[in-house]
Order: sequence, then C-alpha cells, then structure tokens
Amino acid sequence: MDVFDQVSTLKKFLNNCRKTNKSVGFVPTMGALHEGHLTLIKNSTKENEVTICSIFVNPTQFNNAIDLKHYPIQHEQDFKLLKDAGCSAVFLPSVEEMYPNGVSQKSMLAFNFGTLETRLEGAFRPGHFNGVGIVVSKLFHMVEPNKAYFGLKDLQQFLIIRKMVNDLSFPIDIKGIPTVREKSGLAMSSRNQRLTEEELSIAPYIYQTITEMKNMLSSNHSPKDVLEWGIDEINKNPSFHLEYLDIVKTDTLERVDDQHLPKSYAIVIASHLGKVRLIDNLLIE
Repeated sequence: MDVFDQVSTLKKFLNNCRKTNKSVGFVPTMGALHEGHLTLIKNSTKENEVTICSIFVNPTQFNNAIDLKHYPIQHEQDFKLLKDAGCSAVFLPSVEEMYPNGVSQKSMLAFNFGTLETRLEGAFRPGHFNGVGIVVSKLFHMVEPNKAYFGLKDLQQFLIIRKMVNDLSFPIDIKGIPTVREKSGLAMSSRNQRLTEEELSIAPYIYQTITEMKNMLSSNHSPKDVLEWGIDEINKNPSFHLEYLDIVKTDTLERVDDQHLPKSYAIVIASHLGKVRLIDNLLIE
C-alpha cells in the first residue's frame, strides 16, 4: 500500500493506473478509522481495481476549535487497518498542501446548498458544510475517482455532497453506505473514542429512542406525537444535551407533514454526551 503526502506524486500514481483503464474508488476520511470506514473501503475494493483513502483533518469544516484540537490522530494504526482491508493507496496531505493560500474562509469560494445546509447540522454548525464542500471538491479534483463512498450516518453531508456533484457536473458516482453499529446499537464514530466507559454504556440510549420512534410511526402514531415523545425521552435523561431531534423527508430534510407520512423519511438526532457530540439517524424506505 502506497502512502502519498503530495498531490503531484498521488496524481502520478493515478495516471499510471488509468493508463491500464483501472477504475478508481475513493474514500475521504479524517482518520481515526473504525469498522464503518473499513466498510466503505471494502465496498470500494469490490467495485474498483484501485481504492484510494484520504486522511485529512480538515480545519475549514470545524466551527469548534476544541473539537478540532482533540480530534484523534492515529496514522500507524489507520495504515494497518487500510492495508488489511485491501486499500491501494493513502493520501495524507498537510494543511499547507491542501490550502497553499491559507485556510481563511474569507479567501475561498462559498458554496450555496440552499435549505439542505440551513437545517439540522447547519443550524448548529455555521460554516461547516461550506468547509465540507471546499475540501471534498478539492479532493475530487486531485483524485478524479470513478466512484466515491460515504457513510449514511452523516446523512446531511451525503445529501450535500451528492448535490455538489450534480451541480458541478463531477463525473463521479456517489455511493451511500448504511451506518455500521456496535453490538449495542451505537453508531460507530471516531468521536466515540472520547467517551468514558460510563458514557459508552449510556450512549446506545440514542439508538434505542429513535428505534422506538420508528416502531411507533409504523404503528400509525402521528409524527407530531412521536416527535414529542422522543424529545421528552432524551430530555429526561440528564446525561444528554439534545441539540435536535426531527422526522424529515429523506431527500430534502424538510420536516414531515403530520398528516402525510411519506414512504421515505428519516429520524435524525444530534446530542451532546459529556464533551462529545453524537449524531445518528434511521432511514425508513
């Protein structure tokens, strides 16, 4: 498995791959890999002859300096996991390599994702999705993959990247891969490493709550009543600080009409547990 830290050497490697018409799959990550990431890698290796994984903790998508500072870095462990999963090469750029003109948002183009970026995550993390759009578009230009793979745990991010690809006519097939969970139901996340043992035992309550909400909706309870129940359930557990819990249309993230539950919708949640912010969702189709 090759490791590149410069765009020029990465492109040379990829140009050689394309001379023999090899398809390229791409998995962008921020490292601290877990089975969720490796599932994306394995999907790519099944569908492509070459799989590239990038590891880059992107400063432009963090609106919380403390969260950026404490994001776990474990490159050697990540490399071993990627090699065992069949990854062909890793792109490990520096901030200077990715942003030679600096990381000030004011000096960069601004993306407009419409209402997709103003609700849910966007309401609590201003500027986050513009940073995501910037770094992913730069990576797409550098790697030029045939297919790119994203986890559906970050549903809003997936929808925004898919919109960006369509709007900018990137010739890339965007693949959304279902959330990978611990045996407890907790959605796998690099941030789970920052949870204490006690918090890890409490964290699955999020999944349990949204699963019960799904069951209630399938039993013809109204979305309004189910949402009120779910919010009360989370709020009465003092370990959690709820940011949002909602029932939304999958493609637009608009709140579901109380009178018309669509065939495709999602229950989405973000909550703090201790010092860690957790997100999760259930997709119902």
